[in-house]
Amino acid sequence: MKAWSAALSGELAGWPQVNTKSFFGFTALYRRDQVFGFLPRSKSFMAKNAVFFNLENASAKTLAALEQDSRIGYSLMRKKRWLTFEIAADADLHAALDWFGAAYDAAGKPVSKPGPARGARQKASRKRR
Repeated sequence: MKAWSAALSGELAGWPQVNTKSFFGFTALYRRDQVFGFLPRSKSFMAKNAVFFNLENASAKTLAALEQDSRIGYSLMRKKRWLTFEIAADADLHAALDWFGAAYDAAGKPVSKPGPARGARQKASRKRR
């Protein structure tokens, strides 16, 4: 797993706006200030040969593709959608890069924040009258 993580880290570090930082036995991957993935260096979490990526702002098409990939695992950490991708062979590295690409793209999108509930908006507009 260390060799696979090193290969992925070397590739991902060359992408625009990507920074890497050491994080408790992992390499954290950032697009600007938004973390989008983790690669194990000396620790594993949940699955022995897994990498982690965040798809908080994933499209419906991407979510459908996630369900079709048997190497994907799901986790909620700090109310965010974190996914694992299990690597079993060198051939899986290309797919891992594809998923990190989706996470990288999602990290570049603005996070949509829910507005106030409809009732709260109506009350606020009544107060202004």
